[in-house]
Amino acid sequence: MRLRLVVAAVMLLGMLGAGNAFAANVLISINKSNQKMTVSIDGEKTYVWPVSTGVSGYTTPSGTYQPFRMERDHFSKEWDDAPMPYSIFFTPQGHAIHGSPYTKRLGTRASHGCVRLAPNNAAILFALVQKNGMKNTRVVLKGGFDFDFFSSSDSDFFEYTPRKSKGQKRRNPLAGLSDIFD
Repeated sequence: MRLRLVVAAVMLLGMLGAGNAFAANVLISINKSNQKMTVSIDGEKTYVWPVSTGVSGYTTPSGTYQPFRMERDHFSKEWDDAPMPYSIFFTPQGHAIHGSPYTKRLGTRASHGCVRLAPNNAAILFALVQKNGMKNTRVVLKGGFDFDFFSSSDSDFFEYTPRKSKGQKRRNPLAGLSDIFD
């Protein structure tokens, strides 16, 4: 009886997609300010590669995402069947990390919103995500300029330095307003 319960539990876990017990956690961090991708496996920085994110008018979104679709040989329906090898899609709008033949542009903003990688690096990343599973992978995009304005995600990259006053006491612009907010 006990053996039957163990076998049933193992089968149930397999059917529910418990996944590979040895799968690693993969973190793909994209810094849009310096156009670099850092790939960490179980918290250990493993790869750092140059990327290209969206040009003005075609921004790459900031945020944290989980990949939901992968295609080895994808061709863009929006951009004249442009090849997008090793595509890892992370937004419902179609943003993906993929290989690009335009390697001379890597390290600069050059895409229509996707994250471009050198084809060899895209193949390595694709295999890594495929091996460990999309459920164990996170894509985090920070920095840069969203919607061509400074975004709140840029606060880490800019520092405010107040002007020095010449012996004058500055008036607090919020003085007297505390009773409004209480």
